[in-house]
Amino acid sequence: MPNDTAATGRPARPAEGLIHRHPAGGPPLPDAVLDGIAARLAAEAEVVGVGESTRFSRETFEVRDQLFRRLVREHGFRALAVQDDAVAAAALDAYANGGGGSAASALAGAWKPWRTAETAAVLEWVRAFNLEHPDDPVRIFGVRPAQAGPADYDAVLAYVRAAAPELLARVAAHLEPVRSAHETAEHVQRARGVHPGRPFAEHARDALALVAPLPGADRVGGAAERMRLIVEFHERSVAGRGNYAGEAEVWAETIADFRRRTGLRVVYWDGIGHTSAAGAVLGLAPERGAQATTGSVLRERYGARYVSAAIGFHHGDLGVVTVPAPAADLVDARLGEGAPAARWLDLRAEDVRRRWDGPAKVRVVSGVYTPERDAAEHLAVASLAAAFDVVVHLHRATAVRWLP
Repeated sequence: MPNDTAATGRPARPAEGLIHRHPAGGPPLPDAVLDGIAARLAAEAEVVGVGESTRFSRETFEVRDQLFRRLVREHGFRALAVQDDAVAAAALDAYANGGGGSAASALAGAWKPWRTAETAAVLEWVRAFNLEHPDDPVRIFGVRPAQAGPADYDAVLAYVRAAAPELLARVAAHLEPVRSAHETAEHVQRARGVHPGRPFAEHARDALALVAPLPGADRVGGAAERMRLIVEFHERSVAGRGNYAGEAEVWAETIADFRRRTGLRVVYWDGIGHTSAAGAVLGLAPERGAQATTGSVLRERYGARYVSAAIGFHHGDLGVVTVPAPAADLVDARLGEGAPAARWLDLRAEDVRRRWDGPAKVRVVSGVYTPERDAAEHLAVASLAAAFDVVVHLHRATAVRWLP
C-alpha cells in the first residue's frame, strides 16, 4: 500500500481504528473516517464491491450508502450495480435520471430487500446529484438478466381466460402458489415452514405445458414466452438451483460488460457472500466446498482494480430477528472485543494484515437466518485479507424501515 505521506505530503491515514462513542442518532462512523475509508477504496479501483453481512440493518446500510456517496462525489464513480434483474433496475435508473413517480414507486417492482426507506433515500440522493450533473450522471443497473415479474403471471392468466377458459382453474392452481416467491423467496418459505410443498419450478413447468399448445400463445411477447420466463425464474432461484451462491460468472460478466460499454467506474452492492473477492464455503452448505463468488470472478478479471469492502455487526434487533452476540470462532466476535461502537481495518496494510489475516468465519444474517443455528450461519474463507480489502464492524444494529 502506498505511503500517504510520500505520495501526498499529508500524514498517513491510520489503517486500523476504533470508535468508542458516536453522536446519538448520528451516523455509525464520523465523516472523517468515512472520507478516509472511501479514499482507500477508490485509490486504484475500477469496481468496488461493498457488501453487508445482512440486508436488514439500518446501520450497515447507512455505512454502505455513505461510502457510495463519497465514491461518487469525491472519486468519480458513476455507476451502481445492484442484485436485481435488468428490468427492475431500469426502473430505478429511470427515476434516478429524472423519470416520473416517486422513489417508492420506482422500488415497487424491485427485489424485496431493496424496498426500504433507506434505499428510497439513496435513489432520491442520486436523482438530486444527477439533476446537478446532467452531463455526468450516475447510472443504476442490475446484475441479473431480465426475469419474470408479477405482471407476467397476470398476463398469462388473462390470456388463458380469453383463449381457453376451461383451463383457467388448472393454470391458476399452478401459478397462484408460485407467484408468492416474488414476495418471499421459495427457500425462505421453506426455512420458515410456510412452503406449500411442491417445488415451484415443477408447478411452473406444468403451467407451461398447458399454455404452450394454445392458439397464439407462441407469438412474440405472448403467453408462452412469459411462461418460459416464469419457469426460468423458478429454476434459477436459490431453491431451484439448490445453491445459495448465485450465478457468479453471469453477474460478474454483467458488471464487466457495463464497464466495457460505458467506461464508468462501478460500485457493486450486495451481500458479502457475493462481493467477497475470494471463493467461500457457505456454512449452510459446507458439503459444496468453496464456491466462486461474483467478487472472486471480478478479482480474477481486474486484479487489484477490484476492491472488496465488508460491513458487519456484532448483535442487534433487526425486526425480523434478534441476532445474539457471535460465537467465539467467528471473526465478528474478535472484531467486537471491548465493545467499540465501530472498528475498521484496511487489510492491505502490512501490519494490519499480519494481525488479522488467516482463515475466518464471518457471520451472515440472510432471510433464512435463525439464532438457533447461528453457528452455521456464516461464510468461511481461507484468508480474510484475500476476501476483503477493508472491513467495517459495527457493534449494534437496528432494523431497516420497510416501505408500505
